[in-house]
Amino acid sequence: MSIERMQCGPRMSQAVIHNQTIYLAGQVASGAPRGTITEQTKDILSRIDALLAEAKSDKSKILSATIWMTDMSKFSEMNEVWDAWVVPGATPTRATVASPQLASPDYAIEIAIIAARP
Repeated sequence: MSIERMQCGPRMSQAVIHNQTIYLAGQVASGAPRGTITEQTKDILSRIDALLAEAKSDKSKILSATIWMTDMSKFSEMNEVWDAWVVPGATPTRATVASPQLASPDYAIEIAIIAARP
């Protein structure tokens, strides 16, 4: 059994890899806090791309996504960005959940990913 941790901090790692499965921590738009849902979603997906690349994988290997949103009335705006980003024919399982508040009021969306590493 092997466990690899990436970008470890005092409370969490940004990614943990166990037996070729990559678990990403929930990502928020640190590059676009207080931005629109479109801006925050784009920022998060860019962060996910970078973390997956660092873990030697990519978005075509995503198995599952969990999305938390503070305002479900913005669901279609988020989906527009998601649909342009996700690999056609390699769409993961996904759950989108309403959350009245995330860790900071600056964030309107958080996305956690589980992916495979080839």
